[in-house]
Amino acid sequence: MTPDRPFDARSTAKKLLREGRSGALATLMAGSGDPYCSLVNVATAADGAPLFLLSRLALHTKNLLADRRVSLMLDERKEGDPLEGARIMLMGAVEVTDDAAARRRYLARHPDAYMFAGFGDFAFYRMTIRAVHLVAGFGRIDDLDAAEILTDISGADEMIATEESAVKHMNDDHAETLRLYATRLLGGRDGEWRCVGCDPDGLDLQLGRQALRLAFAQRVTSPQALRQTLADFAKKARAL
Repeated sequence: MTPDRPFDARSTAKKLLREGRSGALATLMAGSGDPYCSLVNVATAADGAPLFLLSRLALHTKNLLADRRVSLMLDERKEGDPLEGARIMLMGAVEVTDDAAARRRYLARHPDAYMFAGFGDFAFYRMTIRAVHLVAGFGRIDDLDAAEILTDISGADEMIATEESAVKHMNDDHAETLRLYATRLLGGRDGEWRCVGCDPDGLDLQLGRQALRLAFAQRVTSPQALRQTLADFAKKARAL
């Protein structure tokens, strides 16, 4: 946060949600109801809902199949004391999804998971967020509704339908532009950054396990508006 910019709980939480690549998933033990926590990889749907690839053999999956209620904690994984970093706790419920877009978006962020995605005991799951608790430092604690951190995808059907081709185009033809987005606009380390997704609120970039979110100033709901927005960002990045 810059000193002249007031703390914005909503944008902070949305950034944590979109940049998270792994987190702590808390489920309830079947039978006893005791809390159980495990480490899972995570991605997001176009609207920001967390996505998982889970095996039915895992204890946390057995738990959530018996009781869908879960909590998920994501943090910014910054250097130093982790308690000084920002994190969000998401509360809600998880269920299986056969949505092709969920599969594609998850595997774009976790390509190593391709080898597991076809196994019979694995399936993709989507979390419906009910409430959010944000801790972002001293005096920066807030409770948010799901609608405050999820992305409004109404009226964006055309853009969402062409997301896969737009991401491929950026990676194939504009790799240097993606690097400039990450390094000059977002302060990321230098490297071969890739686009792993876009939605009406922003563009997701990834280098290895590090992810960055390029947030749009205004909602983008069409392929034409997306092209213009990305061109404007490129012009700004090259001028720095």
